[in-house]
Amino acid sequence: MNLTFQGRERIPAPRATVWAFINDPEAIASCMPDVISTTIRGPHAFEVVVRVAVGPVKGKFTFKVTLAPSDDASHMGMTISGGGFGSVVDLPASAEVSDDPAGGTILDWQGTATMRGPVATVGGRVLDAQAKRVITTTFANVKSRLSATA
Repeated sequence: MNLTFQGRERIPAPRATVWAFINDPEAIASCMPDVISTTIRGPHAFEVVVRVAVGPVKGKFTFKVTLAPSDDASHMGMTISGGGFGSVVDLPASAEVSDDPAGGTILDWQGTATMRGPVATVGGRVLDAQAKRVITTTFANVKSRLSATA
């Protein structure tokens, strides 16, 4: 099962501040919902254990996250992979970072989740709603944390 998501966050902080934040594995991990634990694996890699509840599938999933920043500070690639309970989730995602003409920074983000195993059999609407909540909450938390420092 594949699910595609996209969105835009307008962040009232300078682009350099936003770029530094989204390059920080601890900062990004702290924005993900339902995190039980985080292990930093390198300057652009971390592992998170999260609580998952999708229909009857409930428990802990472990995800490896790799950040892939562009040299010109305009594009952040991200690969999330892992799972639990016989389910596998792969989520390549990216964010385009640009100056907001009204001031601050714009983050245009997108991602496509591919799921296999019991989590994929739950049903489209339930899974879609849960995945959308996780993704939108993460980016809303990025905006919230950066807005507080602006």
